[in-house]
Amino acid sequence: MSDAREGESTADTKEVIMEATFRALSEHGYKDLRMRDIGEEMDLTRQVIHYHFDGKYDLLSSFLEHVIEQYEGSVEVEDDADPRTELDARIDQCLFGPEFEEFSHWDRMKVYHELYTYAQNDGEHRKIFTDHYDRIRGSIVDVIETGIEQGAFRAVDAELMGQLVTDVIHAARGRRISLGHEDAPAEARAAIDEFILDSLYAEG
Repeated sequence: MSDAREGESTADTKEVIMEATFRALSEHGYKDLRMRDIGEEMDLTRQVIHYHFDGKYDLLSSFLEHVIEQYEGSVEVEDDADPRTELDARIDQCLFGPEFEEFSHWDRMKVYHELYTYAQNDGEHRKIFTDHYDRIRGSIVDVIETGIEQGAFRAVDAELMGQLVTDVIHAARGRRISLGHEDAPAEARAAIDEFILDSLYAEG
């Protein structure tokens, strides 16, 4: 059996399946999702899904990693950008997201957070989320440490500050999604600037 189906490469086929999974999850939710729901959201035959994935759990694990890769690979910062510019870019990407042709950042975050909720009872998915969280926090910590080394920031506990920024981001996203507070990301961004990032600079 060929890896390519109906004129699609393996990578393209998996992309089609991932986007179909987005649509199916958005419509049916995680608990009620069936493989046939995903099949109905794409032009390819449902057998293609079973060719690439060993059932619903395997598909959703791959889907979760796909979502995370989309976000982790979308931060664009110039090589010579100063630490504050890079911090701003990373925080904005987490709070406001990259642009997508189909489904907005918040459409995707709604699906992400639903899977996040169920992960508390799923060791494998919890590990995927934990690793993603650690990478987000670690990237912020790294920029703060670089800024301190370059003399752009005053000496602070980079680990603690990175933890605080990351937690504010997650809290704001949760409030936006769960409570419908559409201003939550912008309010969090303003608070991060005024009460956290501005404190990185020595007075005077």
